[in-house]
Amino acid sequence: MPPSSRAALCPATLEEPASPAPYAPPLTASGRGLALSVTLLGDPRSAAVGRALLTAALRTHELTRYAWPAGLAMGELLSVAARMAPGKELYVSVRERDDALRLVTWDQHAGHDDPRADALCRSRRRRALWLLAAVVADWGGAWGTDGALPPHRGTKTWALLPR
Repeated sequence: MPPSSRAALCPATLEEPASPAPYAPPLTASGRGLALSVTLLGDPRSAAVGRALLTAALRTHELTRYAWPAGLAMGELLSVAARMAPGKELYVSVRERDDALRLVTWDQHAGHDDPRADALCRSRRRRALWLLAAVVADWGGAWGTDGALPPHRGTKTWALLPR
């Protein structure tokens, strides 16, 4: 059999499989299939990295209709999370399900023992996310923030953008 047009990594490989398995699962007609998870450092530059990853994933999964609001939401979620937990890891998850895009960030900033300090901290986080709130409301979505469930520590902030 003649050698393939693509060079094999192993020189002993003389032929390719008849139909190689795709790297990613095939997409359905509606574009479902987006599942992106990444861990970033709590640094202001992580917002740009998160936006770039999200934009590439949306393009790959033919979900560019979400590009503007999702990019802005991702930047806001990550920049606030980085300010709440500087230097610590941030976890990001993006999923497209039921005709909606769900963006979630988890940071390691735990609640405070003092109720007044805890209320002030939560209030500042919510006020810092005013632009996220405006964009999500304009798209008819929802957003929120919750404490992590034990045994984990930290805060989860999410945004849901419907189709």
